[in-house]
Amino acid sequence: MVKQTQTFEGLVMSRQNYRESDMLVKILTDQFGKKMFLVNRARKPGFTLAAGILPFTHADYIGEVRDSGLSYLSAIKNPTQYRQISNDITLNAYAAYIFGLLDLAFPDGRPVGFWFKQVKQALHLIDTGLDPQIIANVVEVQMLKAYGVEPNWRGCVIDGRTDLPLDFSESYGGLLCQQHWDKDPHRLHASPRAIFYLRRFSTLDLSQVKRIDVKPATKAELKRILDVIYVDMVGVTPKAKRFIDQMNHWQDRLPDRTKSEDSSNNDRPHI
Repeated sequence: MVKQTQTFEGLVMSRQNYRESDMLVKILTDQFGKKMFLVNRARKPGFTLAAGILPFTHADYIGEVRDSGLSYLSAIKNPTQYRQISNDITLNAYAAYIFGLLDLAFPDGRPVGFWFKQVKQALHLIDTGLDPQIIANVVEVQMLKAYGVEPNWRGCVIDGRTDLPLDFSESYGGLLCQQHWDKDPHRLHASPRAIFYLRRFSTLDLSQVKRIDVKPATKAELKRILDVIYVDMVGVTPKAKRFIDQMNHWQDRLPDRTKSEDSSNNDRPHI
């Protein structure tokens, strides 16, 4: 077992009580992927590293990183918590869902490459007030590759055309142009606007996103399509997704105060 003291950047994914006064803290690191750290005396009053092990915290960490088993933290620098996420149950759920998608896609201890920066930026955007569902949708589309499911979003999977209306086909693993819709009677019947966003999401650099403006009806359709893809083609459902679906169900049962406003506004495809 290799033991080495390392300095690394990290995002706190989750934590749990361990033994009488300790904690196990799962951190997404920029170098080593997900690692579980044993933090001794973390539940004692006045614990000096407390601010750095709160959920949804970003910091620079120093510790003993082991190839297998538990690792250990010895110092934490510049801890910053995503406060809006921590204080808002909806934002919290979407951030946890993004962590859950990554957690299921990558084994512990395996470097996650560009996903560290992408998740970090996703949390930042959610924390600063941008639409959490759309941010999560971007992650969902791009995370498909990590699950071994890589739909062709570039154009029709048969002839590559992009000048005709497109729809998604699970059977063909990507988009079909209108000329070939007869080949899959079970295509998802997605609107051109939803297809536009899905294609955009597949290559979107979240660091370039400054504004999100997507109509509720389009958001609902994006959710429907991605739910089908994840259930049928991926087969995983993070726990936070079930909670998000429950929240959406509760909200759908509330009086619709914005229906007339939504129907009068044009959907501006801006992200």
